[in-house]
Amino acid sequence: MVQVKQLLGRKGHAVWSVDADEPVLEAIQMMADKHVGALPVTRGGELVGVVSERDYARKVVLLGRSSAETQVWQIMSAPVVTAAPDDGVRHCMQVMTEQRIRHLPVVADGRMIGMISIGDLVRVVKREKPRFILITGDLLPKEGGFEGQRRFFPVLAGYLDAMRAAGE
Repeated sequence: MVQVKQLLGRKGHAVWSVDADEPVLEAIQMMADKHVGALPVTRGGELVGVVSERDYARKVVLLGRSSAETQVWQIMSAPVVTAAPDDGVRHCMQVMTEQRIRHLPVVADGRMIGMISIGDLVRVVKREKPRFILITGDLLPKEGGFEGQRRFFPVLAGYLDAMRAAGE
């Protein structure tokens, strides 16, 4: 089974973060510049949350708040849910599904070493599909395939449906 450390080895360990006291506008600009959907939030070098485009849409735009005047800590998701380098892809999918999140900072020895997204996990599953199916037979049973497990992994189901529709 592919582990988070292997995924980061392929993807890279580059991670951008934003300080909790920065204006939301700075976080959104960084997300746009780096082409990412979420950023870890730090305070004094310590990981304290995650801010996402979803947080921005729901907690700034829909509430009519100012991006320049609202601080990141006011809209971030906390407490932060993290992954460890030795965690498996399946475990991370379960955590994301249960917590209804799309991004996991990866922490080793109390230090953030990367960030993974549901998209990263889907790419691994797609690339490793034959091995993944053999190893996780209970996730993808022989009869009914993934369709039989849609209720357990709705986020993954949505991504796989999108890839299927795109002909990938």
